[in-house]
Amino acid sequence: MSPSIRVAVISIGGFLFLVALSGYAYYQQNRVLAEVRSQLASRSAEALALHASLASTTQDRNALQDALYTEQNKNKVFEDQIREIGNTVGVLDKLAKTDPQLLAKYSKVYFLNENYIPSALADIDSNYLFEPNRTFQIHAKVQGYLYDLLDAAHDDGIDLLVASAYRSFGTQAALKANYRFTYGAGTANSFSADQGYSEHQLGTTLDFTTKNVGGSFVGFEKTDTYEWLNDNAYKYGFVLSYPKANTYYAYEPWHWRFVGKDLAEKLHNEGRTFYDLDQREINEYLVSLFD
Repeated sequence: MSPSIRVAVISIGGFLFLVALSGYAYYQQNRVLAEVRSQLASRSAEALALHASLASTTQDRNALQDALYTEQNKNKVFEDQIREIGNTVGVLDKLAKTDPQLLAKYSKVYFLNENYIPSALADIDSNYLFEPNRTFQIHAKVQGYLYDLLDAAHDDGIDLLVASAYRSFGTQAALKANYRFTYGAGTANSFSADQGYSEHQLGTTLDFTTKNVGGSFVGFEKTDTYEWLNDNAYKYGFVLSYPKANTYYAYEPWHWRFVGKDLAEKLHNEGRTFYDLDQREINEYLVSLFD
């Protein structure tokens, strides 16, 4: 008995051909197609599984990334806190090493006892002195600022010299006694501090003069030197302690005190004087005194 014949239509190169297939061939074709469909179904299932796994992995990755960002933010907060603590410790350490007396208002306000001496004193170069044969000292940390001021003045053609600087408790006592003897107590008290109340004992204060004015200071306020100091001394941290109409002593245009660049600039820009400020406000500048 001859096998059954099937006819199949096959397209090759755009042409249709009728192909006679035996039952067995037809069976084989269907079996292959079934296997292909099965494999496709299996691969589709695998693809879906992979897709689900990928989605799960992506979700896990996003969760891990969010957790990482959270930890990074926490670390940044910790770093900022540690930095802030470090800065605070640095400020406190700096304050602990800075003499608080250096910005105190000593003229008839606070008292320095006979034992107070600046932590370190340095001789002022004789080239800067009105009397080069004498020895004058300044607080060691102020010396560099003073030299910068004097050099800047000389570069501008200004005659600026140091007539007096650090004075000990005993030196101030002797000076005041001499003034009382010469001018009388009332007059002496108007321009000279008692021992313990003099800014000179801090080692941060100087009396300036010129070759022509000399140690009497008469006419100093009319000189180009005084005008230059008013315009420039603040840049180096120095301020005029006793301007006109102050309530402490007579006007002393030659008497300048180092208070640090930040505070000196504030006073200059605002047109204020050192003794105008409350002591608590002044103390805020102690940490930057020698910056």
